Amino acid sequence: MRRLLSALSLISACALAAAMAGCAGPAPAPATHRVAHRRPAPPASYYLALGDSLSQGVQPDAAGVSVSTADGYPDQLYALLRARQPGLRLVKLGCMAETTATMINGGICRYAGGSQLAAAVRFLHTHQRVSLVTLDIGANDPDACITQPSVNKLADCIGKAIPQATGNLAVILARLRAAAPHTRIIAMNYYLPALAEWRDGLVGQTVARLVEPAAAGYNALLGRVYQQYGVRVANVFGAFQTGDFGNPAAVPGLGTLPRNVADICRWTWECASPPRGPNVHANQAGYQVIAEAFLAADTA
Repeated sequence: MRRLLSALSLISACALAAAMAGCAGPAPAPATHRVAHRRPAPPASYYLALGDSLSQGVQPDAAGVSVSTADGYPDQLYALLRARQPGLRLVKLGCMAETTATMINGGICRYAGGSQLAAAVRFLHTHQRVSLVTLDIGANDPDACITQPSVNKLADCIGKAIPQATGNLAVILARLRAAAPHTRIIAMNYYLPALAEWRDGLVGQTVARLVEPAAAGYNALLGRVYQQYGVRVANVFGAFQTGDFGNPAAVPGLGTLPRNVADICRWTWECASPPRGPNVHANQAGYQVIAEAFLAADTA
């Protein structure tokens, strides 16, 4: 308002002077306007998450039904990565209950290309700025013979399920690498839900000790395949302290347990009361542990 009054006073003075002797002054300078310059949006890049139910953040709901959530390790890893990559976008193609065979051939979830692998390859071909691919696959291949072990089932794992899984994994990685030869790919090894059997007394403790080396061996085989294709491994087996039957830890409501059993009970739904448990999937805290293992592999 003060500026307006000053301007009116100047105009009035000039008009009076012009009436008396003419008022000639310099031409008014053009008004200047501040133009708000928006920073250009960062270029879009993509994080492609592939795999089984873990890649969809599956957890049991209140009725005990396993459902996808936004708390999975890809979601939590994406939040960590996006802080330094503002243009990053997350694309999840994972499928609950997917095996290495169904990832190649389809049959569980519907994809435009017929299978998760075909959809992933198509995405990699059509999006040049894919900065990261994560993968968890293979847990469902020998699942029954590790999570519900017996001598016969373990023999079937060693003789049939595990060789098939590692062979299929090589096919999957070969096609991903062909589609994206320079893209960072990080895969995970697995924690062991069957450790929760420890709480069932001597028989359960025998089962837990029996399946731990079997799971370690399977993870080692997966790791060799990943190494052949230049894929880094998120050491989830280690993050869950899977081989540590010592160093007891207290778990609220469950008492003192070996460290590996305690971590399974804290970070999965396997020790939860019905109807949510027992359920092999990670809980939110467990998915965070997995995300941090991926991040550690990415920055190693």
